[in-house]
Amino acid sequence: MVIIMLCWCFILLLGIASTFLFCLRQWIRNKKKKLQSQSDNKWNVGLFHPYCNAGGGGERVLWCAVRALQNKYDKIKIVIYTGDIDATPSSILQKAKNVFNITLEAEQITFVYLKQRQWVEARKYPHFTLLGQSLGSIVLGLEAICKFPPDIFIDTMGYAYTFPIFRYLAGSRIGCYVHYPLISTDMLRKVQYRQSSFNNKAYVARNPFLTWIKLTYYRLLSRAYKWVSCCSETIMVNSTWTENHIVELLNVPLKTHRVYPPCEIEHLKKLEHIENNDEIIIVSVGQFRPEKNHPLQLQVLYELRTLLAKDEALWNRIKLVIVGSCRHEEDYERLHNMEDLAKHLSLENSVEFKVNVSYDDLLNIYKQAIIGLHTMWNEHFGIGIVECMAAGIIMIAHKSGGPLFDIIETSEGSQNGFLATDAVEYAASILNIIINPAETNRNIRNAARSSVERFSEKEFNNQFLRAISPLFV
Repeated sequence: MVIIMLCWCFILLLGIASTFLFCLRQWIRNKKKKLQSQSDNKWNVGLFHPYCNAGGGGERVLWCAVRALQNKYDKIKIVIYTGDIDATPSSILQKAKNVFNITLEAEQITFVYLKQRQWVEARKYPHFTLLGQSLGSIVLGLEAICKFPPDIFIDTMGYAYTFPIFRYLAGSRIGCYVHYPLISTDMLRKVQYRQSSFNNKAYVARNPFLTWIKLTYYRLLSRAYKWVSCCSETIMVNSTWTENHIVELLNVPLKTHRVYPPCEIEHLKKLEHIENNDEIIIVSVGQFRPEKNHPLQLQVLYELRTLLAKDEALWNRIKLVIVGSCRHEEDYERLHNMEDLAKHLSLENSVEFKVNVSYDDLLNIYKQAIIGLHTMWNEHFGIGIVECMAAGIIMIAHKSGGPLFDIIETSEGSQNGFLATDAVEYAASILNIIINPAETNRNIRNAARSSVERFSEKEFNNQFLRAISPLFV
């Protein structure tokens, strides 16, 4: 009798849920038709980017995509879903101009403000963070689709769990730009081989049972990620590394298009370096996020001081300038921790932190810098790396991900930068650059500037529009 009652309860709940979803679907599609009639039957193109005002590399992709769409299509209305409820449309577009030097047609852009962005923030989920953020993106996606159901939906931040919502409830055509897969095979291997990292705590790596639980959890997430991602009709990836993982996880090679992120290289290639015999500027550009591994940069500087122990005069000329943007309190907390670590290592006089700088200020830093530092493991691409190379800065990046497969060449005769894996290798590379003959460094800079043309904004525009063209048929 109890089993029968449970079965009836399940059928009743299933019926209620199905009725609710059917009614919601009808309401959303009616609203979509109404919006179409109000916009003179233009294509309503929604771009899902809850942190559109952050000022990072992902935001450059967003604004270049918007500009490419505006230049290509006349009969479209751009809708940007954002959680930056404290920023006005004019201030968001002005920041895009100040930070990225991108000017847009403001009257053709509508911002839909989302109030539930907190559901996708990592701090809300101290455990099972990826699952929590994925489920949270469903809440955010439901808010977005109820406020404005688009004809075409393009996710530019990696919230794949929103795809089924827009596809099945609104009948939207789906496209996405993947900066980094939710689950990568490298992440699975790190857990499987019990290696600690920023996404695999040491106490988990040490415990076989917890490792098994986490591995099972990751595998289930990867299967769910495959299902929701297959709702997208076109999948753009930002690098060879990302493409390899997406193809391996999703098995959709025909849907996948490698579209390198747009890098502002034309102006940077024309920058002239400001000679400064008093300082040797090492620059790092990147958001203050855990995966960027800023603490390693301080360790590199510490190792470099050890290598220069007998040349104090040379050491005193070296300064590391860390340039980054902060999105919220957690990023600012990481920045303060970095400042404390610099003091702990007695490096405070050799390190300078610059936060949320304008584009013009960034150009001035580029003009003065000699060496660039990038320390993220498996950086999916590395816009900051490319921009530094275009500006004539000799880059040292982590020997993995985009820098390894797409950007930096270390072969003799075609070297355009350096690759390293730990603080000692980074420090040795910096020292090599400092003591290299001027002609050797000049050849590396020239090779770097010649190699970045394939990452231009023009190339991005062509490849992006080619990849999304099926959505407009």
